[in-house]
Amino acid sequence: MAINPIVDSRDTKFILFELFEVDKLNKYEKFADFDRDTLEEVVNLAEKISVEQVYPVNASADKKGAQYKADKKEVVIPEEYFTGLKAYYDAGFISVGTDPKWGGMGMPESIYYTVTDYFTAASCAFTMFPMLAIGACNMYMNFLPDYPWKQIMIEKILTGVWGGSMCLTEPDAGSDVGALKTKATKNPDGSYSIKGQKIFISSGDNNFYKNNVHPVLARIEGDPEGTKGISIFLVPKYRIKDDGSMGEFNDVTCAGIEHKMGIHGNPTCTMVFGDEGNCQGFLMGQERQGMKIMFQMMNEARLYVGGQGASVSSAAYMHAVTYSRNRVQSKRVEDMMKPDAKSTTIINHPDVKRMLLSMKARVEAMRTLTLYCGYLTDLAHVEKDDAKKEAQALLDFLIPINKAGNTDTAWEVTADAIQCYGGYGFCSDYPVEQYARDAKILTLYEGTNGIQSMDLTMRKLLMDKDFVNYRAYKKKIEETIKKAKGVVDDKYVAIMEKGLAKIDEVVAYMKKLLEGGKYLQIFANATPLQQCFAMLSYAFIQLWAMTIVMPKARELSGDKKGADLEKLLADNAEAAYYVGRLLSAQFYVGAEFHKFFGKCEYILAGEGAVVKATSAIFTGAPEQ
Repeated sequence: MAINPIVDSRDTKFILFELFEVDKLNKYEKFADFDRDTLEEVVNLAEKISVEQVYPVNASADKKGAQYKADKKEVVIPEEYFTGLKAYYDAGFISVGTDPKWGGMGMPESIYYTVTDYFTAASCAFTMFPMLAIGACNMYMNFLPDYPWKQIMIEKILTGVWGGSMCLTEPDAGSDVGALKTKATKNPDGSYSIKGQKIFISSGDNNFYKNNVHPVLARIEGDPEGTKGISIFLVPKYRIKDDGSMGEFNDVTCAGIEHKMGIHGNPTCTMVFGDEGNCQGFLMGQERQGMKIMFQMMNEARLYVGGQGASVSSAAYMHAVTYSRNRVQSKRVEDMMKPDAKSTTIINHPDVKRMLLSMKARVEAMRTLTLYCGYLTDLAHVEKDDAKKEAQALLDFLIPINKAGNTDTAWEVTADAIQCYGGYGFCSDYPVEQYARDAKILTLYEGTNGIQSMDLTMRKLLMDKDFVNYRAYKKKIEETIKKAKGVVDDKYVAIMEKGLAKIDEVVAYMKKLLEGGKYLQIFANATPLQQCFAMLSYAFIQLWAMTIVMPKARELSGDKKGADLEKLLADNAEAAYYVGRLLSAQFYVGAEFHKFFGKCEYILAGEGAVVKATSAIFTGAPEQ
């Protein structure tokens, strides 16, 4: 296989097997069959298929986009995806982490998220099809009653014959899910008649899957308003017979697709249920448990979206590096006064190196954070008692940080990639503008980053009894600082200690606001607080990495400097990797992380302008 143009696979292996040591999970019965060779085999195959069959069609599929055929009410997706989707399903990648009793591999979730990282970096829009399918399928496994067709339906989803989606949003019920209007009426046979409309449904309909099986939020007639009255139903496009075969049309149609900034290859559908009064759905779990059940899929989806941020950023960064190695422009700074000096490639210019090093550091931290969430999921499955609770608490705390932090950062990284290209980055002839377009949606769907920030601030922090989640988070950072002492340069350890003390100060201030009932001030600070936690998380991850890479970098590079070191790094890929990983980690903690302290002071300043501002002070465009 050619060199991976979208993911630094050496760094992926470092994260999995040196930082987390996921191969040692085989000491637990659940993962006993999976040694390092087995795990690497799956990861390597995912890399091969994503690079060779999915990445090459990303640009053409984006230009073609999904198409809506109004006369037939059908959605046609780029045919370029079909070969890659078949290869993806044939390899069983959708079910890497799925319990074998359902036909899955039963591998660690950290491996599943690694596989997903490769495919998402290859094409964000492509990977959304199987990701939504497995998200829906996981709910069906856990909450759908044992209908005669349940097992067969799941097999069809896991083999790519049928697909899935997530049907939450309505025209008047976006972030306020409780305002939904979709209704469910119980039928004599125990099923329900579903009637309503959902919008912004990714993968809601397409011509690859023979049947789409939707999880749909609806309110049973007579149930209370708001989120407490919501139930969730399985609603197939075509009805499912007892033998698992496809039956008659179930009055589920796509009324159109959105014309979007990015992810063109994946259709964002308006779905209509029961327009002819003949849509059948099946209750999952108990009545009025819809939000509780849906949160399982939403948490999985939010982890995946955070991973999307890392993956898209990775592809943009890798392309920026390649372009910077080849683009010749201007003399080296040290040769500016030499009349005969030749122009050099822009990767040798300090400002470009700064951008690339910043991108590298953030991509590494983003990917590590997502895979760490996968690893914590594994630990929560296999550990017992306090260790299990601690892993779950830390995971719960990191989910909104991973989603919001990674996706906000993805927008920044893709912008820096465009900057490296100069004017060409703004042109559609080059790939980085697509990565920026694809990245923006990540801050919006699966709960906007403002919603993530409020979730982190209120549910995961201030209203968490005894600060269980926050204490688990602090404990991990404290353990990392302790591990770093005597291994990592003192200056980086001191910065992290200062950062931990500062976030304690901020949390105490936010708690004081809560005690004073100053909710407007709390919510005005929610996003800055989330940003603080994202930066602190990246810094602790980079410090953790330093505890491993610093000794290795010193071992491989010795005391070489200047031209001797440059030659060594050019000739020795392993030395180049560890020295590079060390430098990006040092750059993040020693330079980028100082932005964290400014953001903390922003919160602590207690400025009340946001609270005082009324709608009347803002001058906008005239209403259309």
